[in-house]
Amino acid sequence: MRAALYDRYGPPEVLYEGTVPKPVPGPGEVLVRVHAVSVNGGELHGRAGKVRLVTDLVERGFPKRTGLDFAGEVVAVGRDVRGPAVGDRVWGLTGYRFGSAAEYVAVRPRRIALAPAGLDLVEAAALPVGTTAITALRDKARLQAGERLLVRGGSGGVGHVAVQLGRAFGAHVTALAGAGNQDFVRDLGADEVFDYRTTAPADLGRFDVVLDTVGTASGAYRRLLRPGGRMVAIAFDPDRAAASLSYIAASAVFGSGRVRFFSGNPTHRLFADLTRYVDSGAIRPVVDTVFPLADIAKAHRALEAGGVRGKYVIRMF
Repeated sequence: MRAALYDRYGPPEVLYEGTVPKPVPGPGEVLVRVHAVSVNGGELHGRAGKVRLVTDLVERGFPKRTGLDFAGEVVAVGRDVRGPAVGDRVWGLTGYRFGSAAEYVAVRPRRIALAPAGLDLVEAAALPVGTTAITALRDKARLQAGERLLVRGGSGGVGHVAVQLGRAFGAHVTALAGAGNQDFVRDLGADEVFDYRTTAPADLGRFDVVLDTVGTASGAYRRLLRPGGRMVAIAFDPDRAAASLSYIAASAVFGSGRVRFFSGNPTHRLFADLTRYVDSGAIRPVVDTVFPLADIAKAHRALEAGGVRGKYVIRMF
């Protein structure tokens, strides 16, 4: 089957469309024919070798794979599987192992859920990362109506969903985005949008919740928290990984405003929650550009350049 591969760590140009064996679903697995996947920031760091201690542990040697999320159709069901059936339209993630940018993936049923009936599967591929926004705002920060929320990276993959969720939860939403994306983020429901390039953290005011999807200068944004405020970080600075992660860990012990950090690894329940938010109209997908698999390098290059509105999506066929 066709899949996105790379034979060494490096820039986007190391990616290419190659072939690998088609997976066979084992006991307790389902086989999904992938219609589309999105491009996520973690994949850029993995391909560049910035988190090689993790990628080398999970998958030894080359070629390596890329892709974390997917939307597609169940085409085979392994032994002892309950729930998913052949023909189901589903979305999900592969877990901590890259490899969804391929024609087929074999996954556990707990990694998928039925995709919303009203969404095309290419549109649906833009939203599995929305489970991260749900976990961050609802479960980790426990965002309440009337609270002030700051979203760093408001036009990006997680950020554009977080802005919509913040509005649905009744919060006052402030977002940071590039100058060219400010109207877009306002249309998603942000009350205020500032240019991250020209706005100093100290000029933003105080917040009950800060969602950091960027990972740099964490201390400056943590200082914006009101008493009892919560900061949730879903990213760290890959160029200063040890210092960045040490700061997040130390925040649990020292000072006020603990930083809650997590790496999204959602299961069926969270995907089902995401489907309900979509069906209710609280969240809508935003696809910036659709690329064919042969242009996977162009998609990575575009995300690295910044300025994405929602998600870049790779169509498999």
